[in-house]
Amino acid sequence: MDGKLTGRALGDIVDAEKKAELLQKLAEEEGISLQQVIAVGDGANDLPMLNLAGLGIAFHAKPTVKRGARQAISSLGLDSILYLLGVHDRETLA
Repeated sequence: MDGKLTGRALGDIVDAEKKAELLQKLAEEEGISLQQVIAVGDGANDLPMLNLAGLGIAFHAKPTVKRGARQAISSLGLDSILYLLGVHDRETLA
C-alpha cells in the first residue's frame, strides 16, 4: 500500500442491519432499554436503527427517510432535540 489509495475497504461494512444491531448491543452494554435510546440519522440505511430506538429522529433527511421515521427535524440544529426531550433554553444556560 505504501500510502497509496487502493480502492479496498478495511473493516466491516456498516449497513442498515449492522447499525440496528450495534444500537441494540450498545443499549444492552449500557444496561438500558431501547425505549431509553435516542438515534439520529439522515439516510435510508438509518431507518431500522431509527425505528428500533425509543426516539428515532430523521435529521435533515430526504423525504423517504422523513416518512419512515416517527420524528423528523429539518430546519433546526441538533440542539433542537433537547426540545423534544422537554429541555428549555433556560435550563441549558448555566
